[in-house]
Amino acid sequence: MKNYKIILSATLLTLSACSVNNVKNTSAGSDSAKNQSPAITVSTSLFAKMQIKPTIKVGDPVELKFTVYNDADTGRQFCKWHTPFEPLMSKYLDVKDASGQEMLYKGAMAKRMMPPPASSYIKVNPNDSLSTTVDLLKAYDISKPSKYTVIYVGQNMSGLTVKDSVEFVYGAH
Repeated sequence: MKNYKIILSATLLTLSACSVNNVKNTSAGSDSAKNQSPAITVSTSLFAKMQIKPTIKVGDPVELKFTVYNDADTGRQFCKWHTPFEPLMSKYLDVKDASGQEMLYKGAMAKRMMPPPASSYIKVNPNDSLSTTVDLLKAYDISKPSKYTVIYVGQNMSGLTVKDSVEFVYGAH
C-alpha cells in the first residue's frame, strides 16, 4: 500500500510538472529568480494550431508549422518538451496513413529529469504568437504515397491544447 502511494504521487507530479503556467516577473535580474522553476498555473489562454501543405510531392520535405497563441492580456509560458520547439526529442505526434496505420516514429527519445528546469519554458507575450516548423520526414517513416493525418499528443507534458488534426496527401502529383 505504501509503494502504491509513492508511485501514485510520483505519477501525479510527473504529469503536472510541465503544464502551462503564468509568467511572473520576480526580480528578473537576480540569480535566484533565474534558477527557480516557474510557478505552475494552468491557463486556457495558450493554445496551438498546426498547418501543413495539403499536397506534398514524394521527396519534398513534409513541413509542419506549429504556432502557439496567447490570447491573454498577460504573458504566459509553456513547456517546450513534447513540442516542435524542441524538435525530434520525443514522440509528440501521431501520424497515420489513410488506412489508420500509425507511422513508425524513428526520432530520438529524450529521458527527462523532473521537474522541468526554468530553461524548459518558452514565454509567449500577451496577445501574441510563436511559430516553428519541423520536417516530419526526419522523425516519422513516411515513405509511401497516401493521405496522412497528423494529431498532436504532447499536451500532457507541454500543457498546450491543439483541437484540430491536419491532413496532407503525400504522393507523386
